[in-house]
Amino acid sequence: MYMPRRILPFRISPLRYAVLLSGALAVPVQAQQAQQVQESAAQEAPKPPPAAPAPAVEATVSVSAARPTNRIDRQVYDVKADPATSVDSVADTLNKVPSVAVDPDGNVSLRGRNNVQILVDGKPSAMMQGDNRAAALSALPAADLESVEVINNPGAQFGNEGGGGPIINLVMRRERRPGGFGAINANAGTEGRFNASSFGSYTTGRVSVQGSVYGRRDRRESSGETVRERIDPASGAVSPSRQDSSGETVNDIGGFNASLTYNLGEKDTLGLNAGYNAVDSDSDSVERYRGARPDGGVESEYTRSSQREGRNRNYNLGARLDHKGDQDGELFKLDLRLSGAGNDSDARFGSQYTVRPSNAANPFNRQEGVNDSRVIDFTGDYELPVTSGIVKLGYKAARTSSSFDNLFLDIDPASLAERVNTARTNRFELDDTTFAVYGSYQRRLNSDWSVLGGLRAEYNELDMHQVTTAIRAANHATDLIPSAFVTYGLSEDGTLRLSYARRIRRPGAGDLNPFVVYRDELNVSSGNPNLKPSHSDSLELGYETRLGKVDTNLRLYARRDTDLISERRFLQANDVLLTTRENAGSNRSVGLEFSFSGSATPTLRLNLNGNVGYAEQSRLGGQAGTGGTRSATTVSARGRISWQPDKDNQFQLMLNAQGKQLFGEGYRQPVRTADLSYRRNLTPALSLVLNVNDLFDSQRTETITETERLRERSLRENSGRVVYVGLSYRFGTAAGGGNRGPGMGPGMRSMGPPGR
Repeated sequence: MYMPRRILPFRISPLRYAVLLSGALAVPVQAQQAQQVQESAAQEAPKPPPAAPAPAVEATVSVSAARPTNRIDRQVYDVKADPATSVDSVADTLNKVPSVAVDPDGNVSLRGRNNVQILVDGKPSAMMQGDNRAAALSALPAADLESVEVINNPGAQFGNEGGGGPIINLVMRRERRPGGFGAINANAGTEGRFNASSFGSYTTGRVSVQGSVYGRRDRRESSGETVRERIDPASGAVSPSRQDSSGETVNDIGGFNASLTYNLGEKDTLGLNAGYNAVDSDSDSVERYRGARPDGGVESEYTRSSQREGRNRNYNLGARLDHKGDQDGELFKLDLRLSGAGNDSDARFGSQYTVRPSNAANPFNRQEGVNDSRVIDFTGDYELPVTSGIVKLGYKAARTSSSFDNLFLDIDPASLAERVNTARTNRFELDDTTFAVYGSYQRRLNSDWSVLGGLRAEYNELDMHQVTTAIRAANHATDLIPSAFVTYGLSEDGTLRLSYARRIRRPGAGDLNPFVVYRDELNVSSGNPNLKPSHSDSLELGYETRLGKVDTNLRLYARRDTDLISERRFLQANDVLLTTRENAGSNRSVGLEFSFSGSATPTLRLNLNGNVGYAEQSRLGGQAGTGGTRSATTVSARGRISWQPDKDNQFQLMLNAQGKQLFGEGYRQPVRTADLSYRRNLTPALSLVLNVNDLFDSQRTETITETERLRERSLRENSGRVVYVGLSYRFGTAAGGGNRGPGMGPGMRSMGPPGR
């Protein structure tokens, strides 16, 4: 029998190391690529040839209320002017981007879609895939971001690894100014929370370096209740049960990013980058269970205590060469990225029975998990202006390797000896290999019309190995993926955009592993090796204009998903619920996304954005006579009020309401929150920051499940109101009123999109 490797003791404190390093570095050295073409914007979107310049519509949308003009294939949000940037994590910042939502568990959705692909500088990263994503989004500081790009209909240059749905691209911060620049942020929060980060850059001659280092301690309390009714399909008899839980988790986080750019000559630029982050977690929880028979008699009642230790480690390495051709605008780029992520956990469980279930497990257990993933991504892109437009060609070779170890041990109550539980121990491995080529062509037809079309050919291989059961399986597929974009200038202020894209979501390792993985006494999960890829076709019509003093952005969209990958849940003996995956038919949705922003007075600026959508989805486990689909109308909105009475003070109130969201067997109820931030310039270089998350302590996640054999209501609350107070200090080039830096003063202006 295969035995996974044991986990090393949790002795390293990356947070302490990061904070000490932050104080030791006067100007952290991290990479700046002085002549690096911005990877996710300038690199990914073709530029018109000199003979036919594109319309001047490529601007940046500031999350703190800049004008919402966008690129031909994406919406770009400048996050630097947000007064909470020096405090927030990347997860916090994403929760301020229109139509994007990040729940307390780190799950990301866009317009209600969960299969969101997150890129870093236009490239996939192991830390943004699978279970690694939540830890990475909570670890990375928002101060390291240059902008966030939302790409609802990705073009031909984008692959389908790590999600295959819409794309959120995190563009990391860059500095190009000659000389040195630095910034230090330190914040203390309620209940022992704190975070610190520093950023520095130095550019001279042919060399540019920049870097950041950060640390954070985050404490989260959680509580929940789950009320479940098992329904006998023959008699209709109902057996109720209830689970109540409470717990606390403390995360220690630390990491760094660094990059170097060197100009080899007039035509060649070499770039190197590296990054690392670590998250150590300690949590304690208590769950109380009570189950009854249809006649009301209690059949099980007990309390289960859990202690968990976990650690997440992520690294990334990259090298890039940019070569300018002889023709004006001709450019060839080679990019190699290596990244890896490891999740290790060690959990101990103990149960005290009041009414012992008939098939109760051993009262004392221990579970180890060792999950690793590695990504290698090698791309080449070639861009050539031609007489009538611009041609872009490229290739990609990528491989993602994942392994999942689960070791479950029963502990003898008397001797404390451990024995392997073979029914709950397994190892699963998955290799995902992709080869792709693409081509796109952009042309300006006249002074009003511009078009961009592309086609991607993608070959994919999946190799699965269930080591415990010695089962191997493999499949492969070749797909053609088209995309198209049309822009029409109605007037000086008005622009119409029409776009179409086809995407493919391939199942990941967690979706495919058939072995049953233990979560708690009432919940287990497994994957489905028979899953097929899901296909999505998306069409969008956008209109951008200025109505008086109000910048307006409207986007009408329609989407259809086939062979949708959804969760399916089955009741087993003793009220245990098995969660797995199925291809669940189709999903159809239409909606209108809107954004309005403008100044009510010289000191008061208002922004309202949101989404009104209708979704219809195939029903899983539907009750007899209810039909084969489930539908819902969802209204989500965000309101932002920014008041700047003078150059030294800025207040911001953020109101957020997420509407009802469907999933295969039920729906999630609406969620409402509010955040408040205040920034005061104490000196031209030093600012005081106050930030309050979940101002009204209102964030609760409630899900409803309805099938012919199961009705369930689950309510969960996390952390509640959190207050941070901190200082932000800038020195070097930007000190004394420069126009760039995390946590810049409210009187300063955010820059437009760099390198565009």
